[in-house]
Amino acid sequence: MKVFAVRLIGAVALLLGLAGLAPIARAQNLDTPPQPGAPRPLAIATPIEQRLPNGLRVVLAERRGVQLVTAQLVVLSGSEVDPPQRAGLASMTAGLLTKGTRRHSATALAQAAESLGGALDSSAGWHQSEVAITVTLPKLDAALGLVSEVVQQPVFAQAELDRLRAQALDELKVAYSRPGTLAGWAAQRLLFGSGAYGHPAGGTPASLARVARVDLLALHAARYRPDNAVLVLAGDLDAADALRLARRHFGAWKASSRAAAPMPLRSGTALAQTTAVIDLPASGQAAVIVAAPLPPLGAERATAAVMNAVLGGGYSSRLNQEIRIRRGLSYGAGSALDARPGGGSLRAVVQTKNESAAEVLGLVQTELDRLAAAPVGADELAARKATLIGDFSRSVETTAGLGAAVKALIVAGLPLADLGQRIAALSAVGADAVQRYAAAHLVAAGRRVVVAGDAARFAPALKASAPDLSVVAVDKLDLDLGSALSAP
Repeated sequence: MKVFAVRLIGAVALLLGLAGLAPIARAQNLDTPPQPGAPRPLAIATPIEQRLPNGLRVVLAERRGVQLVTAQLVVLSGSEVDPPQRAGLASMTAGLLTKGTRRHSATALAQAAESLGGALDSSAGWHQSEVAITVTLPKLDAALGLVSEVVQQPVFAQAELDRLRAQALDELKVAYSRPGTLAGWAAQRLLFGSGAYGHPAGGTPASLARVARVDLLALHAARYRPDNAVLVLAGDLDAADALRLARRHFGAWKASSRAAAPMPLRSGTALAQTTAVIDLPASGQAAVIVAAPLPPLGAERATAAVMNAVLGGGYSSRLNQEIRIRRGLSYGAGSALDARPGGGSLRAVVQTKNESAAEVLGLVQTELDRLAAAPVGADELAARKATLIGDFSRSVETTAGLGAAVKALIVAGLPLADLGQRIAALSAVGADAVQRYAAAHLVAAGRRVVVAGDAARFAPALKASAPDLSVVAVDKLDLDLGSALSAP
C-alpha cells in the first residue's frame, strides 16, 4: 500500500509539472563551464621524528580520525649500490624479502598478512628499499611483527631466487620489444655513463644471470641495518605509541658483523654521444626521449616541479598541446622529473608514428628552448600551479599517500617540515624563476636524445640535425656497458 501511494504521488507531481502548475528542473547550461570552487586549505603537521638507541629513525605522520595505518620500513640504499655487472641486485634482494624467512614460507607470510587485512609489499628503487603494509589500527602491532621478520630474517632460498629470476627475465623479454622502455634505459645510460645511475634498476638479461645467492646475502648484510633505515608510520597514532611499537619490533635489531661502511656513490659523466637510435624493425611506432640532467632537488624543488608541469605535466601542458592536440602526432606527449639524491633528470617522452619521429623530436627541442627563452604567461603559470597543488592535496588524503610523501623527503635528504610547506612553495614560484631554472639546466649541449623504433623510417631525417647519431640493433644493445650502448 505504501509503495502504491509513493508511485501515485510521483505521477501526480509529474502531471502537475507538465501542466505548468509545478516547477520542472531545467537542464544545466553546458555552454559555460562551472566556476572552480574556492581552494580548500590543507594543513599538514610536520612529521615527528624519534630515534632508537640502535640508530633506527622513527618518523610519524599523524592522521587523526583515520583508522588505517600505513607502515613502511625504508632502507636508505637501493639500485645505486648495485655492483658493476650485477644490475638488478638491489631489486632482487628487496623482492625476495617476502619470499620466506627463518620462521615462515612465502605462502605463510602472505596468509599472515591477509589475515590482518593487508598485504606485504617489498621493492627497491634509487636510494631506497622498503617493506610496506597498510592495516587497521588494532592490527598494527601484528603487522609490524611481520615487517620486522621479513627485513631481519630473510633466507633468500635458492628456489625462490631461481623463480624470481625467471619471472624477471620473462618481463625483460617483453620490455625489450617496447620502444618506450628501451629508449628510457638508453637515455639513462647516455646521461650517467658508467656511474651508479647509468644502469637499469631492474637489471639486464646478462646481469640477472650473474646474480647469485651469495650476492643477496652480502648486500643484505651490508645495507639492511638499523642505522641505515627509517620506520615511517602514517595514521592515527601519537608519538609515544609509535616509539613503543618501534622499540618492541625493531629495538633488538643490530647491524650484522659483516655490515660494511657506506660506499660513496659511483660518479659518472654523460657519454660523449648525444643521440642514439635503437633499431626495432618490427615496431609499429617510435618512442622519442629527450633527457636533460638536473642537480639534486633541494631549494629549487618547487621550481623544477612547476617547470615540468608547464612543459609536459598533464593534458594542458605545452608538449601535449603542441604534439597531440594541434598536430595529432601522438596520443600523449609529456615529461617527468626523475629526482635522485645524487642528481636526476627531466625527460620528455613521446610515442609516435615512425615516420613522424624526426618531426616530433624537433617539436620537443623547440619547447625546451622556449622555456629558457621567455617567461611563462601569468594565466598559464597559474593554471599549471593549480594542477600541481590539487594533485599534491589529493595524494596525501590517504595514509599510503601521506607515507609516500614523507618517504620521498627522507630519501631526498630534505627537511620533514617541507611537507607542510609544499603548497606555499609551489604557490610562490614565479615565471622568472622557471625561466632561470630552465636556462641553467635545459641547455641544448647537455641534452641526450634516444629514438627507438623502425630506424629505416626515421634515421635518415635525424642525421641532418645529429651528425654523431649511431644506430644500434636491438639484439646488439648492451646496457651493461658503461661507455657505450653496443659492443664494439
